[in-house]
Amino acid sequence: MLKKPLGLLGVFLIIVGIGYFVGAGVAYSKVQGGYGALQSFSEQQNVELSYDENGDLTDRGTVEGGQAIMSLLEDDWGFPVVDGDMDPDDPLVNSASEYMYQMATISYHTLHGTQTVVLAEKNLTSEDGVLATEYDCNGEMLPVPDPFPEEGVTCDFEVDGRYWTGFDRSVPVEAKARDQAWSGTAHALVAELGVGAATHSTLQLALGVAALLAGLGVVCTVMGVAFLLHTRSGLKSTKSTKADPPTTSDPPTLAAV
Repeated sequence: MLKKPLGLLGVFLIIVGIGYFVGAGVAYSKVQGGYGALQSFSEQQNVELSYDENGDLTDRGTVEGGQAIMSLLEDDWGFPVVDGDMDPDDPLVNSASEYMYQMATISYHTLHGTQTVVLAEKNLTSEDGVLATEYDCNGEMLPVPDPFPEEGVTCDFEVDGRYWTGFDRSVPVEAKARDQAWSGTAHALVAELGVGAATHSTLQLALGVAALLAGLGVVCTVMGVAFLLHTRSGLKSTKSTKADPPTTSDPPTLAAV
């Protein structure tokens, strides 16, 4: 049977199928290990989303706040939120959608917050040593007191949707407000949540690859078995034909005249 081309092809396909099964098993075990590590990390952080009694996301006690954050995530950032990941019965942040929602929460409050900026005299003094007579606070020019107060001058600056690059550092108030709003803590939290989201998405992709390998293993194995059965059937048919002697008919005889 193995001397037939289809028989050899069948054996080869079965071997390839087994290889795919082995690859799928290894990939699946790695994925499960990754999911376990991510779950443990999420449990240690113990960050949970807030829902109301109707299962709607809330922020600081209001559904409107949750909707605004979701709008930032889906509309402004274009992230495809998986509704199944947002489970009121499992509020622990441990999926890509939940990590991204938490990232959007931090960003939303940073973007729409107010920073109390205190400018010292040096902040309003030019390189030539000249003290400015006025300063910009939310687009309004305010006079600089003379004499300059020891506690400095204050501006309640509205971030107004500015990201890190959206501030004009030539304006003293905006230069300080940027560092206060987008602090190292805010950047670190956003980065950490981004890693969690990317990790979960990568694990989902790896799980898909494992499933694909298993599917290819099934296809190759089934085709290999089919080729072997076809070859075996052909051999049996050939042997049966050789075993049966050909039937011959008696030659016709001339009728007696």
